[in-house]
Amino acid sequence: MTTRAIPQSIHLPRTNPLTLRRTPASLLRDMTRVTDIAWNLFLIFTGCVICSWAVNAVLIPHDFLSGGLAGAALIIHYILPDTSVGLLYFLLNIPIFVLGRLYVGRRFFWYSTAGLLIFSGTIMFVKGPCSVTDKLLAALLGGIVSGVGGGLILRSMGSAGGTDILSIILLKKYSVKIGSTVLAFNACVLGASAFLFSIEAVLYTMISMYVCSRIVELMVSGLSQRKSVMIISPKWKKISGIIREELDREVTEIPSRGGHSRKQANILYTVVTFRELARLKEKVSRVDSSPFMVVSDTLEVMGRGIGNQPHW
Repeated sequence: MTTRAIPQSIHLPRTNPLTLRRTPASLLRDMTRVTDIAWNLFLIFTGCVICSWAVNAVLIPHDFLSGGLAGAALIIHYILPDTSVGLLYFLLNIPIFVLGRLYVGRRFFWYSTAGLLIFSGTIMFVKGPCSVTDKLLAALLGGIVSGVGGGLILRSMGSAGGTDILSIILLKKYSVKIGSTVLAFNACVLGASAFLFSIEAVLYTMISMYVCSRIVELMVSGLSQRKSVMIISPKWKKISGIIREELDREVTEIPSRGGHSRKQANILYTVVTFRELARLKEKVSRVDSSPFMVVSDTLEVMGRGIGNQPHW
C-alpha cells in the first residue's frame, strides 16, 4: 500500500504595511533633490534666454561676434546668412560633448546637455527689439547682458556647452588653465574675423567680450571668493582665539622669528570668505591697532566648510 504525502502549506512572510511607507528623512531627501534639479534648470533656462536676446537683439544687428563656439557659429552665419545660429551652435558642440563625456562629471555633463539643447532652441526663437544704435553702447550692453546670462548659467551645476566643456577637458588631461583655453579660443575667433570682417567690428567685439568676462567673474566668484590672510602681531594668541571662536574659522600658527627684533612670535594663517574679510579686519584692529596683515586671492580652496571647488 502506498501512502501519499500531504502537501504542507507554504507560509509567506507577511509584509508590514508600515515598512512600505516612506520615512520623513527619505521624503525630505527626494524633495530636496527635485528642488535642486528644478532650480538648476531654472538658472540654465533663464541664462539661456538672456544670452539669446543679447545675440539676436544686440550682437547680430550690429555685426558683432561673441566668444567661444557661439562666435564661431556667428562667423558661419555672417558668411551664410540663411543658416541658423542655434543649429550651427548645436552641431559644433556635438564632437566636444562626445569627448567631454569621458572627462567631466556625470551631473555636470547632463546639466550641460540640457543647457546646450535649451540655448540652441532659445537662440532660434527668442527675439526682441533693442533701441541702442550707438555701436560702443551696443558693445557695452551686449557684454553686460551676455555676462549676466552666462553668470546665471554657471551659477547652476552645468553650462551651455561650448568652450566650458573644452576647457575642463584640457584642464584635466593637460593641466591647462580654463582662462588660458578660453582666451586662446577667443583669440582664434577674433583672428579669423579680422580677415573676414572689418577691424572696427573686431574691436567692438573685444570690448563686449571683456565686459562679459568681468560680469561673469563677478556673478560666479565675486562674492564667494576665498581670501588667504597672514597676520603678524605680538597679540597673536588673542587674535587666534577670535578667529576660531567668533569667525568659526580654522587658523594655523606658524613659529617665526623677527629678522630685526629677533623676537619669537607666531604667524597666523587663515582662509576666510570675501564677506568675512571686513569682519576679520575689524576684530583684529580692536586687539592690535597696528598689525601686519597680508591678504591674497586664492584660485581654489579645498576643505570642509570653506572649500569652493568647481562642481564639474
